[in-house]
Amino acid sequence: MGVITGKYGHKHHGKSSQDILDANKILMAIGLVEGDNFIDAGCGDGFISIAASKIVKNQGKVYSLDVYEPSLDILRKKIKQNEMENIEVIQADMAIAIPLNDEIANKCVMANVLHGFANEGTLNPVLSEIKRILQPGATFAVVEFNKVEGPPGPPYNVRLSPEDVEMILEEHKFSIGGTQEIGKYHYLVESFKK
Repeated sequence: MGVITGKYGHKHHGKSSQDILDANKILMAIGLVEGDNFIDAGCGDGFISIAASKIVKNQGKVYSLDVYEPSLDILRKKIKQNEMENIEVIQADMAIAIPLNDEIANKCVMANVLHGFANEGTLNPVLSEIKRILQPGATFAVVEFNKVEGPPGPPYNVRLSPEDVEMILEEHKFSIGGTQEIGKYHYLVESFKK
């Protein structure tokens, strides 16, 4: 959902997955509840952030991160229209740094962006930063397109299988909770910070 440019020319300029991905289904799958502090890592236009904001309510907080300013501007407009006060929009390149305090959140979703970091070889800095801002035991869910040919989604050669994602997460010291289908084109791998 954010901008990803890899050495293979894979570019993704904030195209929303809202039409093909159900934000509430994702948030239900990770057990998001009122009072949680939630990170939408690579939020794009923020359709998952908006849904999360309604669940965590004023006792919780949503941190919406993306590198692509035009997508964040769309999200800022939605926040203003809906008078939401529990979403913080943060323009950040996760491969460099995430400007948030250590252990600030207990739930995080990264939807349709891990393949981009894998493709450009920046998994280490990105996942180190995600780990740093998550509390011990926090949930980190990765949503990716099924590894099949054809639209919608990125080219086949940059897609990740659920096994690829599980292996990446395990290499970065997350413990795997399980994998499930999350819509027609996607799967979700749930993991936990050790």
